[in-house]
Amino acid sequence: MSVEAQIPIEWVGDRERIHQLIVILLDNALKYTTEGGHIRLACHRFSSSVVVEVEDDGIGIPTEDLPRIFDRFYQSDKARSQSDGAGLGLAIAKWIIDQHHGKVKVESKLGEGTRFQVMFPAARWKYKRSGD
Repeated sequence: MSVEAQIPIEWVGDRERIHQLIVILLDNALKYTTEGGHIRLACHRFSSSVVVEVEDDGIGIPTEDLPRIFDRFYQSDKARSQSDGAGLGLAIAKWIIDQHHGKVKVESKLGEGTRFQVMFPAARWKYKRSGD
């Protein structure tokens, strides 16, 4: 697992919910990445947004399932639904993103992995310089 952050930042919103969001995304990455696989958590600024990314090289999500992954109780194909879970994690993640005026983009290829890119308005983040 690797963690990347371009800038030290401090969340001004609901810290517990953002923590929950990151835990949900990392938990999914762990569930669907095979032993020896790689997971990347990154945070950086892009234009007027702060971007949080969770990327894995796991089993991936079928293209036809991508539009429904944030639906409550939805679980993708049988290979993904064999793990523990009720199909609520990504629905909760989407709710948290919406509550913080964010957007999410998901890219996935079967057998290659998945990347969740969550973008929050930069105004919701407080930037700290090194040494402050």
